[in-house]
Amino acid sequence: MIMNKSLNDAGMKRVPSRWKGICEEGEKFNKSNCNRKSIGARWYVKGYEAEFGNLDTIDGSEFLSPRDAYGHGTHISSIASGAIVKDTSFFGLARGLARGGTPSSHLAIYKVCRATGGCSSADILAAFDDSIHDGVHVISVSLGTSSPLPTYVDDPLSIDSFHVVARRIAVVSSCGNFGSYPQTVINTAPWIISVAASTIDRVFPTSIMLGNNQTFVLTCCWVLKTCVIANFMVGL
Repeated sequence: MIMNKSLNDAGMKRVPSRWKGICEEGEKFNKSNCNRKSIGARWYVKGYEAEFGNLDTIDGSEFLSPRDAYGHGTHISSIASGAIVKDTSFFGLARGLARGGTPSSHLAIYKVCRATGGCSSADILAAFDDSIHDGVHVISVSLGTSSPLPTYVDDPLSIDSFHVVARRIAVVSSCGNFGSYPQTVINTAPWIISVAASTIDRVFPTSIMLGNNQTFVLTCCWVLKTCVIANFMVGL
């Protein structure tokens, strides 16, 4: 398995002695996939299978392990805590240096959602409980309920995060993927640090030549999610 460069542990400090987490093995994932950067990994499926039935992994779209089949968790973890990666680009565009918000921090992965869709409240609760026991300092999570929002006492993420914050562990979450329209913000519990999406003042023009030698210039701008983490990322 090729390790994502953002999860490289070169120059990282050793794993803190207070860390109680584990590197849980599973399908196409073993302890060698953890290092001084990704110091822990867990995965949860019992709640999902109790609600939706057995998870089918035959087509390779999901793994019974902490391994990321869809790429969402890997992407979000690199935004939060990715190591410094030089000379990177998006297919040649925006070439430069990439790094996460806190490249010197350790990561622990708690996989609670499926690439095929669906997250179990029981799995989310179990992951929050484990993260408290493992000794994390910050939980950053890209999960949420779409509008209309339930009350805090009916929202699993609000309930789970409350118990975490009560133990002085910060919880950071995204405000959602929709807008700018009224009432599209999610994760509004006052004890959660909710972060919105933002844009940058750059454009990326690309010339496309058709078979008849006509040339068109396409101009794209990027939307960035700042400080949003996912499938369950934890900084230590």
